[in-house]
Amino acid sequence: MRIATYNVEWFDALFDDAGRMHDDARAGGRHGIDRATQTAALGRVFAALDADAVLVVEAPDTGTKRSTITALENFATRFDLRARACLMGFANDTQQELALLYDPDRLTPRHAPQDSDGAPRFDGSYRIDLDIDATLDHVRFSKPPLEVALHLRGAEVPLLHLIGVHVKSKAPHGARSEADVTRLAIANRRKQLAQCIWLRHRVEAHLAQGTPLVVLGDFNDGPGLDDYEALFGRSGLEIVLGHDAPAPARLYDPHARRALAGAGRPTQAQPTSARFWIAPEERYLSALLDYIMVSPDLAARQPRWRIWHPFDAPEIYRDAALREALLAASDHFPVTLDLPL
Repeated sequence: MRIATYNVEWFDALFDDAGRMHDDARAGGRHGIDRATQTAALGRVFAALDADAVLVVEAPDTGTKRSTITALENFATRFDLRARACLMGFANDTQQELALLYDPDRLTPRHAPQDSDGAPRFDGSYRIDLDIDATLDHVRFSKPPLEVALHLRGAEVPLLHLIGVHVKSKAPHGARSEADVTRLAIANRRKQLAQCIWLRHRVEAHLAQGTPLVVLGDFNDGPGLDDYEALFGRSGLEIVLGHDAPAPARLYDPHARRALAGAGRPTQAQPTSARFWIAPEERYLSALLDYIMVSPDLAARQPRWRIWHPFDAPEIYRDAALREALLAASDHFPVTLDLPL
């Protein structure tokens, strides 16, 4: 089985209110790339992935006039994708939803929000003291994680549970001075870490029950990605992985492990899953933000991970059409997990 996560930059901009795809030369959400070019690129990338299930991060919006499910199923029909049915959980207010495209001939996923001890449903609020003032703060997800019981078609018992994630960005948006940058960056990291602690509590509940678990998506985080990580001692990624926990309580992702092993070694090459244009510096910034973490029982099956980075994977680079499609489709690259059943 192939499971993928893919952050599609402003996927919503490619659809009208009826969920029909814009196929024209007008600008979309990708800088310098028109809607028709991005649409065609995404069709090629999703077809190449040929995944049984794809977590779509920054999926098209759901609201009073728009439907994530309609838009993504129209997209899948347009490009004759095997993963052509769509499931989503809690909608949000950011125009960037979390949704699962899947192959209905193989899978029957069900939205399965949990309310475990110490970790309420992800559409609720989590109480934690963010600033050590002896007062509990209420933390909410701007994009509530998508919890899925993933069944093989016709099976009563889920094959595994899946948690799709788009954790809050730590960028100090709205800062007007250096003091604002510092204040907002620290406040945002506190919230990001609180969200990861909340998510970790849910992970621990699944692991305690022996649930095969996959946690995947865009964490906007990783070891050494900003100057404020040292202030708090660890990254949100390490929290979710259970980096310091006993082996049976840890999640595993080889790219995360490699990044953590190289933390503090700036000259050591690291895997990357995203590539952003930095206009003032006229260059690209690469980062590892997208992960597929698995529970120990799934890791024991020796699955295969792959970041579809056109400059890091020679077989992708040699496929000129796919290479250009990956560069045009999004500022993130897909990550896949091939899991033996």
